[in-house]
Amino acid sequence: MPATLKAFGAASTGTKAIVAETIEYTKSSAEQGAATFEKLMGVKSLDKAIEIQTGYVKSAYEGFVAHSTKTRELYTKLAQDSLAPLSAV
Repeated sequence: MPATLKAFGAASTGTKAIVAETIEYTKSSAEQGAATFEKLMGVKSLDKAIEIQTGYVKSAYEGFVAHSTKTRELYTKLAQDSLAPLSAV
């Protein structure tokens, strides 16, 4: 029973970390999209619009890859921490 409680505690902590990371990524992604939209509204040439859009896509992709890597690490830690108390039994 104590091992199960420790496993559930670790799972809860890990899940909270994943949720917090996802919320932060979603928030920053939305802010970045809104800022890019604002920049695009003031553009007077097609070249500048393409430059802004290209920068946004590159930045969004890099952010997504970083978020995916971080999330994968958090899921790995969640699995390890949740199973550690049970494997000790």
